Amino acid sequence: MNEIIAQMVELAAAWEKDAKAQAEKNNKAAGTRARKASLELEKACKQFRKLSLEAAK
Repeated sequence: MNEIIAQMVELAAAWEKDAKAQAEKNNKAAGTRARKASLELEKACKQFRKLSLEAAK
């Protein structure tokens, strides 16, 4: 479970960096990377939720 948490932190940092680059500098490539990172973060969140529920049993 710690691996998923570390992955989520890494993905969130990447998303934040790219989202800011798109918003502040109008960098279209950064927007594409931010969208990709958000999808990967969503998958990691679902995996965390699954593992969390299993651990709570």
